[in-house]
Amino acid sequence: MKESIFDVIVVGAGQAGLSISYYLKQHQLKHKVFEQHRIGHSWSAQRWDSFMLNTPNQTNLLPGMDNYFPDPDGFISAKDFVVSLKKYVKKFELPVIENSRVVSIKKPSKSHLFSVNVSQGGKEKKFHSKKIVISSGSQNKKIVPDISTKIPSYIKQLHASEFRNASLLPSGAVLVVGSAQSGVQITEDLVGSGRKVYLSTSMVARLPRRYRGTDVVVWMKLTGLWDMRTEDVPDPQILKMKQPQVSGVGKRGKTISLQGLARKGVVILGKMENADAHCFYFKSNAPEHIKFADNFSKQFKNLVDEYITRTQMDAAPAQVDEEDLPDENAASASNITSLDLKKENITSVIWATGFSGDFSYLKLPVFNDEGILEHKNGITAIEGLYVSGFPWLRKRKSGIVLGIDEDSKFISEKIRKTINKSDNITAVSG
Repeated sequence: MKESIFDVIVVGAGQAGLSISYYLKQHQLKHKVFEQHRIGHSWSAQRWDSFMLNTPNQTNLLPGMDNYFPDPDGFISAKDFVVSLKKYVKKFELPVIENSRVVSIKKPSKSHLFSVNVSQGGKEKKFHSKKIVISSGSQNKKIVPDISTKIPSYIKQLHASEFRNASLLPSGAVLVVGSAQSGVQITEDLVGSGRKVYLSTSMVARLPRRYRGTDVVVWMKLTGLWDMRTEDVPDPQILKMKQPQVSGVGKRGKTISLQGLARKGVVILGKMENADAHCFYFKSNAPEHIKFADNFSKQFKNLVDEYITRTQMDAAPAQVDEEDLPDENAASASNITSLDLKKENITSVIWATGFSGDFSYLKLPVFNDEGILEHKNGITAIEGLYVSGFPWLRKRKSGIVLGIDEDSKFISEKIRKTINKSDNITAVSG
C-alpha cells in the first residue's frame, strides 16, 4: 500500500504544534499534525472550572495571530483559549488530524525516513517522514506521590488536572498537596466555596501580579528575564523551579500568597511526608516556604525598580498590595505536623504535584538514564528529530505561549535548511 512521504510530521496540536505548523506552511513544507484527542485538549480536559490563563492576553498570541482578544491586559479562560486555537487552525488552514494517536515512531537503520504508526478510528496506519517534531508536551502524565497508596479508600483522591469544582467533592475538609500555581489557585477556589482547606506547601516562588502599573509577565519581558538562555543558567536548580504563585482570576488577575490564603482560613502546613489509615504527617517547614516566597517577590520588585531607574522609564509609583505584604515572622504558618482524618473531617485530597512527559511512543535512543528526553535548543541527537513546547527549551520563556513563536521559528528554519526536497514523494509502507 502506497503512503505519502511527508517532509515533517508534528505530534500534538497544542500551541506548540500549531505554531510549528504555521511556519512549516510558510516554508511550503508538506506536513501533517497528528493530535490524539482534539485541538488544545489539555487546556479543556485538565483545567478546573474557574481557571484563567496566568499570562495576559497580549502575551498569548501565536505567530501570525492578530490581537483579537477583547482586552490585551486581561485574562481569558482555558475554554476561550481553546476556541482561539481552533480559529487559528481554520484561519491558516493548518493540516491538523484530530483523534489520531501516534503509537510509535522509529527510524530503521540506514534509513533517512522515520516510520510513524498512527491509530485512527481503531485502525493503525503507517506514515513516513523526513523530519519529526515532538510537540505533545512534557507535562501530560500525572505525577502522584507513592504516599497516595497509604491513604484509606474512603478518602477521595484527585490529581489537580481532574478537579473541576468543590461541588463535585464529598462534603468535608480538603487537603491540597502542592503550593505552586495550581495548588494555590485550587485552594483559593475551594475556600471561596466555603470549604475548610489544609494546604501542604513546598519551596515555591511568588510574584506580584502587577507592580508599578504593569503586569509581571510584561516586566519580565522588558527586563530581559524571559530571554535568559537555558545554556546560560548559572544554577541547574533554576530549571527545576515550580511555577510561581500568581493568579489570572479577575479583570487584571491578582497576587496570591500563602499568608493571604491563611487570612481566608486556609491552614498552611509544611511538606507532606507520610500517611497511614488514620493520619497525615507533615514536616514543620511551612515558615521557610512563606519566607522564601516573600523574599523572591522582594527581589523581583527590586529588579524592576533598578530597571526603571536605569532606563528612566516613566512608571507608576508602587502601590500597596495586601496579598504581597511580607509575613516577616511567618506567623501564617501552622505548627501542625499531623492531621487526624476523622477528627478534622478530611474527605478529599487533591494532588497539585505536577506532570511529567509521556513519550512511550518514541522508540529511539534519545533518553538519558533518568528517562528524560534529551535535546539542545530543541534539537536531539537523532538526525531529523526535534522537540518543541518544552519548558526551558531554549530560553526561560519557552514554557509559556509568549516563547512559542520564537522557538517555532527557530526549529522550522532548521528544518527548512536541512530538508531534501529532491526525495521521492511516495514510498511503500511495510
